Amino acid sequence: MIRVAAERVNELFGLAAVEAARGPDSFADRYVRLARKVGTRYNVRLLPEYRELYCRGCSAYWVDGRTVRTRLRSGHRVQTCLVCGRVRRVPLRSPSMGSSTDLGAPSSVSQDDVVLAEAPSDGDDEPEGAAEEDA
Repeated sequence: MIRVAAERVNELFGLAAVEAARGPDSFADRYVRLARKVGTRYNVRLLPEYRELYCRGCSAYWVDGRTVRTRLRSGHRVQTCLVCGRVRRVPLRSPSMGSSTDLGAPSSVSQDDVVLAEAPSDGDDEPEGAAEEDA
């Protein structure tokens, strides 16, 4: 039953995204309210991606500029719901990434661990299209 509820929550957030793209008079907020209700009834946690898409106060689906204002202030992302006025402050750096004193410290990845993203060369210095043009 929990798997069915989680699938329904995913489906409802997908529908909310589609409806929010249509315009301001849509069912996106209703879909978010239904998804939250299903999640609480069946004790299904919402994915972190979904938790950032709506206001926890009024369940409004957030669309930048229309229903939410996002500002960066002193190490936080401040999101203000334009429907109810609720403010959400999210730190820009997670605590697991290190403290603020480590900002200039080199990373723990050595040069041997770095993989270069170059395509293997087969000895041709000409671009692929140049050889075909001569023939």
